[in-house]
Amino acid sequence: MRTEPRTLLAWLCARDGLSYRLFEEKFTEYGVRLFGHSPNNPTCGETQFRRWTGGKLVTLPGPETRQILEAMWPGYTAAQLFGPPPQDDPQAPAYDLEERVRMTAEEAFEGADATASASISDNTIDELRDQVTTVARAYHQMPPAQVYEAADKLRLTIEGQRDRTQIPVQQQELMILNGQTAALLSVAAFDLGYFSSARSLARTAAMFGETTRFTPLQAFADGTLAYIAYHTGNATDAVAKATRALSYGGLGDIAHQRLQAIKARAHAHLGDVVSTRRAIQLSAEAGHDRRDDLHDVVGGEFAFTPERLAMSTSTTALLIGDATTAEADARRALEILGQRPHEEQSAHVRAGAAADLAHARLLADDLEGAAEALTPVWGVPAEQRKTGIVVRTARIGRHLARPQYHGAQTPKTLREQIEEFNRVSPPHRLGPHVGLLAIEG
Repeated sequence: MRTEPRTLLAWLCARDGLSYRLFEEKFTEYGVRLFGHSPNNPTCGETQFRRWTGGKLVTLPGPETRQILEAMWPGYTAAQLFGPPPQDDPQAPAYDLEERVRMTAEEAFEGADATASASISDNTIDELRDQVTTVARAYHQMPPAQVYEAADKLRLTIEGQRDRTQIPVQQQELMILNGQTAALLSVAAFDLGYFSSARSLARTAAMFGETTRFTPLQAFADGTLAYIAYHTGNATDAVAKATRALSYGGLGDIAHQRLQAIKARAHAHLGDVVSTRRAIQLSAEAGHDRRDDLHDVVGGEFAFTPERLAMSTSTTALLIGDATTAEADARRALEILGQRPHEEQSAHVRAGAAADLAHARLLADDLEGAAEALTPVWGVPAEQRKTGIVVRTARIGRHLARPQYHGAQTPKTLREQIEEFNRVSPPHRLGPHVGLLAIEG
């Protein structure tokens, strides 16, 4: 099916294969080129993009926005870009119909739902549940800042729906959904380096889990609080929170694996090797066919995949100085990840496992092998360089700063690459540097 573009901008996006996401990435990239890494750079939300390409713009955008667009397509003025498409090209590409249909469906649903202002439809809750699930399952493909925006938008929508119903069952379901968005917001805030806000949001999720007696949410939130604790130097508190989370009933096997992995890391930070190995063993035990409605049914960021477990075990092994286990588990994480369809592969897990593999090789005095292992790390886009990979690469940088490497070119080059890699990451660019320095120091 084909529909004609309404503006030159739409025509160019279709010609160049730019969906909204690709357009937004290119728009941000050119903004950085022109104005540097500034929080005041122009942005383009999806609704705004639809207005631009749909011929619905009333007045031209500001001068900096026009400058970015004209840099993206040299030879065209902003006025031309928002004007009609060329008429003399019979091969003019089709507009992104799939995106347009999706946006229309959302707008139509919002309009229909607004007419039922005296009550709330069960379809509304179903739709919100689907949207939360979509964000959770797409987390590994999205920059954390984008996840945060999507989850916060959902949070506001859910809050609005809670004000419209007094039916206890609906209130219960909406509170659970609200808790799930708070949990996603917490993870995104952590990945961006905002540890204090991540902690508050995780507590919010835990309170929703406690209020609704939805123990999987409560356990997930307490697990998040545990890893925030050990990343900020409170490993004893992390052990306590993970232990408390494991005591809740109604948890599936995935939840238990995640919590044991978190507990193992906390013990490792305390230097308790025996307890670390015991928790690692428990995290890897065969399943008992237990499932729950969060970690298994919603899944996505709430799940804990085998490759993620292997990566976590590798990192924990490094903390207790077990380079052999660390290398084996890092390799296993990369192998499992490589067997998944491309769209299901997490760039963060790949980079984290690769960094752990490199660190393990350094501990075995294999400098060239470490440099080779780091190759996948450099390909992670700046906006997807989360706290986990920043911490891992910073530890490698500290190892390479040891006196034994002074004067050698390869360690120097790797340290410089790590510094530049982390310098433009969201945790360093956006987050509070004090917290990062504490966990990297």
